[in-house]
Formats: sequence, C-alpha cells, structure tokens
Amino acid sequence: MKTHTFRNPVGTGKYTGLLLVSPFIIGFALFTLYPFVCSFVLGLTDYDRITPPRFIGLENFSRMLSDSTFLTAVGVTFRYAAILVPLKLLVSLGTALLLNMELKGIGVYRTAFYIPSILGSNLAVVIMWQFLFTSGGLADQLLKAMGLSPVSWYGEPLPAMFMIVLLRLWEFGSTMIIFLTALRDIPKELYEAAKVDGCGGVRSFFSITLPQLKNVLFINFVLQVIAAMQEFNAPYMITGGAPMNSTYTLGMLIYDEMFRFGDAGYANAVSWVMSVLIGAVVALMYKVTGRMRGDEQ
Repeated sequence: MKTHTFRNPVGTGKYTGLLLVSPFIIGFALFTLYPFVCSFVLGLTDYDRITPPRFIGLENFSRMLSDSTFLTAVGVTFRYAAILVPLKLLVSLGTALLLNMELKGIGVYRTAFYIPSILGSNLAVVIMWQFLFTSGGLADQLLKAMGLSPVSWYGEPLPAMFMIVLLRLWEFGSTMIIFLTALRDIPKELYEAAKVDGCGGVRSFFSITLPQLKNVLFINFVLQVIAAMQEFNAPYMITGGAPMNSTYTLGMLIYDEMFRFGDAGYANAVSWVMSVLIGAVVALMYKVTGRMRGDEQ
C-alpha cells in the first residue's frame, strides 16, 4: 500500500521561518521604524521643509520649557484626558451592563449604541455638533425650556471643553463592546451562588463583576488615555483650539508647527515629547494598579 508523506511547499530550511515573516519585517522597517528614526533626527534640527535641515542638537527641546503655547497645550491635554477617560469608562461599563441582559431584540440595541463609534468625528457629525451648540441652537433651547440661561459654548473655556468631551463620550461603542464581551465571559454560576448566599445586585457587582473585569478595565483605561492624549480631530474641527487656547491640545500644536508655521524640526520634537509623556503616564498606571491587578505580590 502506497503512503503519501506531506511535503512542506516552502521547505524546511533554517531560514524558512525568516522568509515567512519577511513581509512583516520589511513593512515594519519601511513604514514604522524608518519614520520613527527620521522623526527623532528631525527633532534635532532646524528644518522649514524648504532648505536642508540644520543640526541644532537639543535646542528644540529646550525651547519647549519657555514656550507658553506648548505648556498650555500640555495642560489642556492632561485636563481633557482626566475629564474624558473616567466618564467614558463609566458610561461604557454602565451601557454594557444594560446590554448584557437577555432581552428580546437586544442585538438591535447593541448595534444602535455602537453606530456613533463608526461615524466618528467626520464632517457630518461636526456640522451636527456645531448646529446643536450654536447660539440659539438645540442645546440653548433645552436650557431655556428648563428655565436656565443660554451658554456661550464657543466663548468660554469650560463650555468649549464640554462640547469636545461630549463628542468623544458619544463615541463609546468600541469600549462598550470590550466590556460587553468580558461580561459575557463571566461564569453565571458565580452569580447563582451569590444569589443563594443572599447577595443583591449591588453587592454582586462589587464582589463579582468588578473583580472579574479588573484586567479588561485596565486595558480600556490604558487605550482611552493613549487616545485622549493624542486628541486632534475634535478640537481642531469644532473649536479650533479656542477660546484663548483652552481646547488647544498637543496634537493641534504639532499640526500647526508642521503645516501652518513650517517648523518641521520643532513639530517632530514636540511629537517625541508627547510620546514620552504618554509612555510615562502608562508606566505610572501599570505601577499604581499593579497590586490591584495581581501583577505584584
């Protein structure tokens, strides 16, 4: 009886594995590593995108210490992240808990709540947002109906920040889906045993649900902090950084320095500082929450 042996069509040599992963290595080197290195090198130069770059060492980085616009952008970015991230996690988790119920047609509601994340901050959404918060718009009409005075949404720092935070808060679908998936993976036997022991819904949430979600909660926390600290689209399209740079983020500063003022060297230096700040914040979060997540004994 004739037997057939399997032959690997790509061979079994010691370089076969390297050959198979070479497309990824080449793509990473060309489209990630090379721009990464070039950005750092340009951050050490005076480069206006017209004349050849001139090496100036750390002057761009030292310039930031006395640049009031940069310092303002850092403060706005951290303040924006500190407001948005906790609110987004609370809304996402609360919505996920509601959508985790076994109800007829629950899939329709899950899709409806996810749609805003698909739309994102595109032009149509921005126009809708501007219409809602313009002087005499729907937001002012609702305030008037409740007996409150209209708000200068674009003329005061706090209302302007509120508009941007609300837009991003509206796009909680992706975070909600992650929470919902984790909730559905929690064994139902835990809740049944807790019910037998006389635990109510609130106690079950704090004793079972939250401990089971601690790693997922941390992952969402990290992802949302990174996204918030890179914010550009929402403030750029809605407020333009106004009023008085109260919504002017680091992402907007990098864009302006690169494309409005033509200072590519300084723009790349700021982008590196932003990367370092994000890395430092994430590392601090890992350290602070390590014992809570069980990473440290």
